[in-house]
Amino acid sequence: MSIAIDKNKCVGCGKCHDVCPGTLIKSDENGKAYIKYPRDCWGCTSCLKECPVYAIRFFLGADIGGRGTLMHTEKHGDFLDWVIEYPGGDTSVIRVNTKESNRY
Repeated sequence: MSIAIDKNKCVGCGKCHDVCPGTLIKSDENGKAYIKYPRDCWGCTSCLKECPVYAIRFFLGADIGGRGTLMHTEKHGDFLDWVIEYPGGDTSVIRVNTKESNRY
């Protein structure tokens, strides 16, 4: 599993590399984020949740049924939307209330 960073969308805030537990996300000479070793990505999605401009996409590989599907997150107040982008252009959204997500 791995991520893809769209340098055209990246604003160079550094939030993604601050939260990456594997210290895999670096900044280039223009301050834009990139992943140094994509194969080493743990798939934790911490960077997706921190990116304020949705410049990071997570690959859902064939091994988990994704077949090239991409996913990113969008924050809307107390809600975190997991936006799933299918290869044909369709999308699905899973909305999570972050205030309620850890209740048992």
